[in-house]
Amino acid sequence: MIFNIREQLRSVIEWENANKANLFEQWTRNGDEIKNASKLIVKPGQGVIFVYEGKIEAVHLDEGLYSLETANIPFLTTITKLLQYFESEHKVGLYYFWQTQFIDQKWGTPTTIKYDDPVYGFPVALRAHGNFSFRIDRPEFFFVNVVGGEPLFTVEQARRTIADRFLQELGDVLASSGYSYAEVDRNRVELAARLTESLAPTCAALGFQLTDFRIEGTDFDADTQARIARIADLTAEAEGARRAGLSYAELQRLEALREAARNEGGLAGAGVGLGAGLGIGQAFTAGMAPGLQPPQAAAAAPLDPTARLAQLKGLLDSKLISQEEFDSKKAQILADL
Repeated sequence: MIFNIREQLRSVIEWENANKANLFEQWTRNGDEIKNASKLIVKPGQGVIFVYEGKIEAVHLDEGLYSLETANIPFLTTITKLLQYFESEHKVGLYYFWQTQFIDQKWGTPTTIKYDDPVYGFPVALRAHGNFSFRIDRPEFFFVNVVGGEPLFTVEQARRTIADRFLQELGDVLASSGYSYAEVDRNRVELAARLTESLAPTCAALGFQLTDFRIEGTDFDADTQARIARIADLTAEAEGARRAGLSYAELQRLEALREAARNEGGLAGAGVGLGAGLGIGQAFTAGMAPGLQPPQAAAAAPLDPTARLAQLKGLLDSKLISQEEFDSKKAQILADL
């Protein structure tokens, strides 16, 4: 039976063809039998975890040349292990890893994050995306809790593992922030800082550090956007009514009259269109609170054309009627002169 004398005499160990896509990689050039007095080379930006007989014996973080001492003696180990196919029970694992910072790692929420809007009280569902940077600062913790002794663990695997930790924390931060849906996007920097702080204990327990975290954009789902649009419409209508000197309830009654006027079977079919002037005014004021109703005599008296035109212009300026409706009604008033 022949064995490789060159490998038995191997004395220099280094991470050959180190790939920046691999965060942790086991050195396997000579299997798992590292001979006594071998030399270990750690280059800038690298680190090495030294596992001996199933235990982490050392973590080398500084670049340089290290001497390794094991119970494996060249030739003697192999000769005495003939009946075990040249295998030694003194197993060694050398795991190289990168200490450098990995920047611009993308993250995004695969599903919506749901929480109650703190201002309006209705449920919202939000998506978010951004990027982060990280580095391994406690390699033995990361090796045990995340890598789990696998011979190869990539940066992409680390990115997914870290990004998965964001989702629950992001929902909690959003719910406790006090920001309404309209305020979330413009406060992304503050929210990112709060999330980084909230994640710090989890990151430390797993052995890595977030060196940068950013929320680049947020977006609400279709149901939330529909609610937001409805609130925006109601707010605009209420503001328009206020500027026209009307309450929101009065505005709603006026809108109902307008819709009826457009319907052939409604007020228009009965000969009372939006341009009926006095008839519409009387119907509208009849629904007002007693304190808002004009004097009976004034209600009975028809408005002069100038007042009617001014009233019509006020409705147009408040966007309570369209330009087409304004032009039609104006023509009617002028035709009555």
